[in-house]
Amino acid sequence: MKKLVKFLSLATIVSLGLMGCGGNETQNTSTTAEVKKLNWKLVTSWPKNFPGLGTAPENFAKLVNEMSGGRLTIKVYGAGEIVPGFQVFDAVSQGTAEMGHAASYYWKGKMPAAPIFTATPFGLNAQETNGWIHYGGGLELWRELYEPFGVIPFAGGNTGVQSAGWFKREINKVDDLKGLKMRIPGLGGEVLQKLGGVPVALTGGEIFTSLQSGAIDATEWVGPYNDLAFGFHKVAEHYYVAGWHEPGAMLEFTVNQKAFNALPKDLQAIVEVATRAVNQDMLDEYTVRNNAALEQLQNKHNVELKTFPRDVMLALKNASKEVIEEQKANDPTFNKIMNSYQAFQKQVTQYHNLSELEYYNNRNQ
Repeated sequence: MKKLVKFLSLATIVSLGLMGCGGNETQNTSTTAEVKKLNWKLVTSWPKNFPGLGTAPENFAKLVNEMSGGRLTIKVYGAGEIVPGFQVFDAVSQGTAEMGHAASYYWKGKMPAAPIFTATPFGLNAQETNGWIHYGGGLELWRELYEPFGVIPFAGGNTGVQSAGWFKREINKVDDLKGLKMRIPGLGGEVLQKLGGVPVALTGGEIFTSLQSGAIDATEWVGPYNDLAFGFHKVAEHYYVAGWHEPGAMLEFTVNQKAFNALPKDLQAIVEVATRAVNQDMLDEYTVRNNAALEQLQNKHNVELKTFPRDVMLALKNASKEVIEEQKANDPTFNKIMNSYQAFQKQVTQYHNLSELEYYNNRNQ
């Protein structure tokens, strides 16, 4: 309830701030002249205006501009325009840009626990992730993790369950994963490595040419909406849709702590409320766009949907458990955050088995 009150209070501050923009024309002109206008840069890990991932920060910037009455203007830069996609966190930490939009598992080298805040294999889905972050203690742990770097994280969108990916050869048994060079970041990449595969770190803009040239044998990205946009069906024949590695892939907005603290309280509230809005909006969009894109992949491009054999999926699940336990043993911070995550997952799974899963089973009969 405290968090709900806090969030509603923020919304109230925003509303009052917007109401303050009203009044007669003379008063507006006078107020505008006295107000200091701020211009921020927001760097991303995605191609400029890429569907879903790239349009989310653009939507955020528009919301902030409108709610602030132009007092805070944010310009969005795609990957490579100011910094490469994998340097977004550093750019925000160092103040090169006031904000970033990316995925936390890209910072694994700095913080072994960071990937938890994007996705955990066989972990929380999008709905459950939002619950853990905003009401289950996840956000506090996330901000504690980033605080030494002078960075404040906010949930920045969720794609929902991601597809297993595009493969240039079929996966019929566990041994087929051995030696497989696959673009797959985060904990999912470590799981693949444990089963003999070779995880490769690539930004979105590098994937198609790497598949085409044979530099990699497979890739996961997001799902039908984004996979169609990149044209992966042109260079990889086998599309496996049964997700396991990113069951609720959450993206992040990051804000330079000094820049955020320098904002007046109403602009801080506007930034926070806008991130919450975009976080939900992205999930809504992917829910709709994935359906339409999947139909196009199947009906127009004759893509056949495949799922991993049961023994492959079980091997991935067992390897995931091993990777998580190893990480917990090796890093106290990972252990602390994962214990919170797992405790929440245990509780929410019990409830969702009685509610969501039971409903799905009844609906699909």
